[in-house]
Amino acid sequence: MQSETRTGQLLAATPMLGDANFRRTIVLIVEDEPAEGTLGVVLNRPSEVPVQQVLEPWTDLVTGPSVLFQGGPVSPDSALALAMPKKGTEPIGWRSLSGSKLMSRIGLIDLGAPPQLLAGGIASLRVFAGYAGWGAGQLEAEIEVGAWLVLDALPQDAFATEPDRLYPAVLRRQGGETALLATYPDDPVLN
Repeated sequence: MQSETRTGQLLAATPMLGDANFRRTIVLIVEDEPAEGTLGVVLNRPSEVPVQQVLEPWTDLVTGPSVLFQGGPVSPDSALALAMPKKGTEPIGWRSLSGSKLMSRIGLIDLGAPPQLLAGGIASLRVFAGYAGWGAGQLEAEIEVGAWLVLDALPQDAFATEPDRLYPAVLRRQGGETALLATYPDDPVLN
């Protein structure tokens, strides 16, 4: 059983994971409490829904593409936002992920706060509909059977301008056998 937090790390779905909700996904872990469970957002599933249609006041702060991202299958009618503040700022309504030093500049935004309070302090922002969630011990069990790879994140992963290229890019930068998963066919029989 893991003892330290995985907050700020990435989960990369492997071909062992049979859940279509997570096929070829990269999930950023935003909360990880071993006794309570884990919460993350899928970084590479943009929807067709413009942020302006759902959360119009936040539209000008969103980093492109300016659409809602499908954060995961849990509570798809709720929204949460990730933001990176401008260097040297910690805007009101922003809370650091604080899992790893590298990812401490990424945090969650309170979407109930007035956007104008954060406007001057936000460098990047992305809004997610729903999230991925695991109960205590559930994610650990999935990792042990090889369904997920736990990888270090880079701040730019959360705001990739080409989210459809994030999965292969994250896997390739790992090198070795992990990089080979970037080109794993959808149906290995056709390989």
